[in-house]
Amino acid sequence: MMEQGRMSENKYHTHIEAKTRLLSVDLKELWRYRDLILLFTRRSFVVTYKQTILGPAWIILNPFITSVIYTIVFGGIAGISTNGVPQLLFYMGSNAVWTYFATCFNRTATTFTANAGVFGKVYFPRLTMPISTVLSAAINFAIQLLMFGFFFIYYLAIGEVHPNWFAIPLLFLAVFQLGCLGLGCGVIVSSLTTKYRDLAIVVSFGIQLWMYASPVVYPMSQLEDPLFLHILHVNPVSASMETFRYVLLGTGEISLGWWVLTLVITAALLFFGVILFNKVEKTFMDTV
Repeated sequence: MMEQGRMSENKYHTHIEAKTRLLSVDLKELWRYRDLILLFTRRSFVVTYKQTILGPAWIILNPFITSVIYTIVFGGIAGISTNGVPQLLFYMGSNAVWTYFATCFNRTATTFTANAGVFGKVYFPRLTMPISTVLSAAINFAIQLLMFGFFFIYYLAIGEVHPNWFAIPLLFLAVFQLGCLGLGCGVIVSSLTTKYRDLAIVVSFGIQLWMYASPVVYPMSQLEDPLFLHILHVNPVSASMETFRYVLLGTGEISLGWWVLTLVITAALLFFGVILFNKVEKTFMDTV
């Protein structure tokens, strides 16, 4: 009887210790809290559209209206070429990819400041919050792809797009890379804004500039200046954007070297972000 009591006590024993390494990510612990990640993902999705008239319909309406405006302004007035791809389809796909990254970045960037009340009451792995944000953004992206798919099937049927079906697996790489990039950049900003609140204003402005420094409203083939092309190749969003177009729209070019550079930059930002996140989470309740 006493032996059974000891076994029961050991079974439910929990040992909590302080982190001593900056790069200390307990993947097993994150996996044990997978239900909490899913709960946060659902909360993020529901709260965003709670008390709105159209609710989740904004996930489709917002990018569709934006794509129509892009078509009128950049395709019609500015006359920017889309390399023979139907303009509405071109901007709809570009907007979906960019919105996915920007959502990951913007929402992750407020992890500490927006959830300080929760963090101060109960313990759980802090990385569950930004990870759930990326998953929520991925759900929105999937819904936008459904809308894109209706127009894609129409233009495919009339022969105006010529996808590279063999390269479809690259789409999963692109989605994963953009999610990691948004997570890495977001946790860096989130960690810094615990002390420097005005950085949030800079980020909201900077993300708009980043969009124009990425091939969102124009294809890279339209650029001739070598300096601009080098900048776009270093920009870790460009490879995923061009890959999306190459696979589904049959336009644009990608290369192994470009993707290697993109993955190295993304991994470096994510690595630095996790280090900074682990450092700040120890004391952020004293500064938020």
